[in-house]
Amino acid sequence: MTTAAPAISMTDRAAYETAIDQAIAASAAYYGDGDTTLDDAAYDALARAIAAYEREHPEHTRADSPTGKVGGGAAPVGDVAHTVPMLSLDNVFDAEGLQKWGASLARRIDGPVTGGYAVEPKLDGAAIAARYRDGRLVQLVGRGDGVHGEDVSHAIGTIVGLPVQLPEPVTVEIRGEALLTAAQFVKANEIRVAHKAKMFSNPRNGTAGTLRAKDRPYVIETTFFAYGAVGLDDVDFLAGETHEAVMAQVAALGVQTTGSTEVGLKVCTTLAEVQARVEEIQTLRPELPYGIDGVVIKTNGFAEQKAAGFATRHPHWAIAYKLAAVEAQTQLLAVEWNVGRTGIIAPRAVLKPVEVDGSVVTYATLHNPAFIRDSGLKINDTVKVWKAGDIIPRIESPVTGLRTGAETDIVFPECCPKCDGEIDKSGERWECAGGVNGSCGLLPSLKYAVGRDQLDIDGLGVTYLETLVETGQVNDLGDLFGLSRAQLAEATGSEKRADSLLAEFDKARQQPLNRVFCALGIVRTGRTLSREIARHFGTMDKIRAASPEALAEVNKLPGANAPKIAAHIAAMGPVIDKLVAAGLNMDEPTTDSGSTASSKPLAGEVVVVTGGMHGPLAGRNRNQMNELIEKAGGTTSGSISKKTTLLVAGEGAGSKLAKAEQLGTKVLSEQQFADLVADHLS
Repeated sequence: MTTAAPAISMTDRAAYETAIDQAIAASAAYYGDGDTTLDDAAYDALARAIAAYEREHPEHTRADSPTGKVGGGAAPVGDVAHTVPMLSLDNVFDAEGLQKWGASLARRIDGPVTGGYAVEPKLDGAAIAARYRDGRLVQLVGRGDGVHGEDVSHAIGTIVGLPVQLPEPVTVEIRGEALLTAAQFVKANEIRVAHKAKMFSNPRNGTAGTLRAKDRPYVIETTFFAYGAVGLDDVDFLAGETHEAVMAQVAALGVQTTGSTEVGLKVCTTLAEVQARVEEIQTLRPELPYGIDGVVIKTNGFAEQKAAGFATRHPHWAIAYKLAAVEAQTQLLAVEWNVGRTGIIAPRAVLKPVEVDGSVVTYATLHNPAFIRDSGLKINDTVKVWKAGDIIPRIESPVTGLRTGAETDIVFPECCPKCDGEIDKSGERWECAGGVNGSCGLLPSLKYAVGRDQLDIDGLGVTYLETLVETGQVNDLGDLFGLSRAQLAEATGSEKRADSLLAEFDKARQQPLNRVFCALGIVRTGRTLSREIARHFGTMDKIRAASPEALAEVNKLPGANAPKIAAHIAAMGPVIDKLVAAGLNMDEPTTDSGSTASSKPLAGEVVVVTGGMHGPLAGRNRNQMNELIEKAGGTTSGSISKKTTLLVAGEGAGSKLAKAEQLGTKVLSEQQFADLVADHLS
């Protein structure tokens, strides 16, 4: 695992001076308005280059150099003295760096670590010290320069996981990270937009700004996770000989700790185990509800911590293993407006190519027109791009501090980019006013309808569909089933292909209702909801007669989406009538003959599938696996949680498998699962 940013070569003093100025400006912006002029990876690379130059040329070292300074020397410093210095951590970026740290640690304690290594997430927020006296939270102090910090006690009562009153009258200082979770970040920006305040550019900077802000007319909640504790007022409350034991003591007081995160706190015996755990956490990272930028490794035993000691600005007994950057900065070159199969008009950012999280990103989502308007985004802006795992890259915000004057406004479309018709701008997501039966989404909707997970009409590719649409022979899904052999032969250039397609149409007529309904491409639905709707109502007639209130009772269907779904079903009435006339099945099969729901092998199970399927399950994609699970009496889910009872792990299983093992969820191999549901595999 290589996670460091590319090394920066610094060969002369002029380059060093420029680098110092860049680093100071970036740190000042980070602790100021958050419009950082360097992303994390670039700042780390710059800081390493500065430190390397200073080792070679100590006589050139500037007094304001960020090397060895907490927060690069730019962190806000108040007049509150820390009880014990609140230091930062040194970094490593790969397995080799971890081994070098381990060797250095062993030399300092005169032998190998025997008490294990505590491994926990490096949360991406702001460090604070929470002081409790007689069980009551009386003061919050920021890290500052590690010796003195800024008093942020005005935030007391707004931080989830940091209770104002403990169940015991203890006096102690608990240290940890305050952050904005993904959900809190979204809510925070909604609140700020409502109050005509500038949107936060990202959760980390939003946390810093929220903790420091006073006298706002609104409240923004943050979340706290403790990673340490020290004595306060000479009171010796803390007991235990290890970091793990003290964190358990803190958790018993009702304070959230790193142990209560989805990553947890795990003690490893060897550095090889630590490296393996780092790689597990890397796979978990995309699914976490908050940001992490690394993994913290500490000697678990306090005796070994004491023996290792401290450097000026960081402890020798702990290290931060930085993970690959999932955020980078690049230039917004243009905005494309694309029309989806349901008529949604979606903006897409065209970017100057940049590497993020191991891949080159050229395009990113811009969410909706409201996001562009509220963020003030412009063409040629430097923008922050976020990507984690397989998540579609997204624009977080413009870096307004880097504007040069060459930026121009983004032009919003006045008419539908595809059909030149009117745009429905009544919601946050704009739609072609031609509606779901308009021409805009016809070709992509037909391609979707004949796909493997819907009607599964093999051989009817996009080229043939284009011909049928362009010649006016197909204006909706129902028209496909009225095509003659001669029309198909002309469109495909082959009578043999026409005969094959007619046979495929006959097979499609026998598909269950859930697939026919899914093929309609109803807004706010997909394969899972189509199965739920078909199972709930049983027939197409009952679905068509259902009110929004009746639809809202369907399992997994958000009530807020029911009116849109009902309206789309009604609009598709003429198409459904054509499909009925063409002989398509409009009923959903009930239970298998001779079996009841409770007698099925997966009855009561909540099942998640991950990885590629082989053996008896070969060729089944995720939707087909979900169909199999439901046929066997189980409930499907897309993510691992405490409610999950079973994980099916195929080839290449990653973060979901790691999380299942962490939660103690039962895991079956492909063959084991196939054996369990053998009676339902046909």
